[in-house]
Amino acid sequence: MVDFLCLKDINAQYQSELKQACARVIDSGWYIDGKELGAFEKEFSDWCGVKYSIGVGNGLDALRLVLRAWLEMGKLRPGDEVIVQGNTYIASVLAITDNGLVPVFVEPSVGTFNLEIEAIKAAMTSKTKAIMPVHLYGQLSPMQQICEWAAEQDILVLEDCAQAHGATQQNKAAGSWGHAGAFSFYPGKVIGALGDAGAITTNDSDLADALRALRNYGSKERYLHDFKGFNSRMDEIQAAMLSVKLKHLYDEIEVRRGIADKYIKGITNPFVSVPSCADSAAHVWHLFVVKADSRDRLQAHLRERGIQSLVHYPVPVHKQKAYSEYAGLALPITENLSETILSLPMSPTLLEREVDKVIDAINEFSG
Repeated sequence: MVDFLCLKDINAQYQSELKQACARVIDSGWYIDGKELGAFEKEFSDWCGVKYSIGVGNGLDALRLVLRAWLEMGKLRPGDEVIVQGNTYIASVLAITDNGLVPVFVEPSVGTFNLEIEAIKAAMTSKTKAIMPVHLYGQLSPMQQICEWAAEQDILVLEDCAQAHGATQQNKAAGSWGHAGAFSFYPGKVIGALGDAGAITTNDSDLADALRALRNYGSKERYLHDFKGFNSRMDEIQAAMLSVKLKHLYDEIEVRRGIADKYIKGITNPFVSVPSCADSAAHVWHLFVVKADSRDRLQAHLRERGIQSLVHYPVPVHKQKAYSEYAGLALPITENLSETILSLPMSPTLLEREVDKVIDAINEFSG
C-alpha cells in the first residue's frame, strides 16, 4: 500500500530529538506558558518574517481569536461581512460565524483553487470589513493585489495559513502579508505537532497583546480579566516538539517540491489535470490535488492498485447541514471542484518508487 501520509514515518526521522524535547519539558516541571512556548514563538515569528507569534490551542482557535480580538478592539462589529472562498475547509467559516460575523462565499480560481481579486471586488458591499484568503494546498493567494485593494478600502485581511507553512510570494512568507495570519499545526500539516496546536502571526503589537489575553481567559494579569476570553494556549510539550520539527522544515518542503515536480512531469493522462502552480519555488505542496471528471472511478482505480487518496473536500461548506441557510447559493465552480478533485499521496517520507507507482497507475486510467 502507498499511504497517503504516514505520520509515524515522518516523526520517526526525529524520534531522538522529539523524545529529548519531551523529557526536557517533563523534567522542567513547567507545562503551560513557559520557556518552550516563548522560544517557539520567537523561532516561528522569525521564520515567518513577522514581529509577533502567539501560540494557541489549534488552527480553528487561531482564526477565531483574531476575529474576536478585532471585535474587542472595535475594528469589527457583529454582522460585519467577511469574504472567503467557498471551497475552503469548514474551520474557516466556523471562525466567522462563531464571532457573530457573516461569511460571504465567493468562487475560487479554477487553476489555483484560491481567491482572485476580481471575485473579491464583486462580492464587496458596504458591510464588507474583512477578507480571509485561504492559502489552499500550499500556495498563496495573490496577496499583493488583495492587500493593496484592502488597504484602499480600509478592510482587514486575515490569512488562513493552515496549509501554507513556508509558502512565499515575492519572498514574503505566508502569515506576513495580512494584518494577521492563522496557522494550524494539526499532525498532518506541512509542520505538524504530535497533537493539536496553532499559532497567530502579526506585526500589530496591540493585536498581539489582545490575543495573549484572549487565549488566557481574557487575562493579562492573573485573576484580572479584561475580556471574556478563551482557554486556548499551546502547551509546552507541543511547543518543544514543534521547535524540533521547525529546524527540519525547509528540507521537508524541498522533498515535497521534488515529488510535486515529478508528478507534474510524469502524469500525462489526458483525463487527469495536474494543479496550476505560479511559482514552484514558492509552493509548499501540503496537498497535490488533481482533477478528473471521473474522480470517483479514478479513486477506485488507485485503491485497486494499492494507492491511498483523499478528497479535500467532498461537500462544500454551503452544502453542509450545519450551514443549511446557505444551501441555495449558486457556487458552480466550488461545487464542481468538490466532485472532481482528488489528493494524491504527498509526504516528505514518500519513496521514489512509490511516486512512480502513483504516476504509472494514473497514466493507466482509462477515463
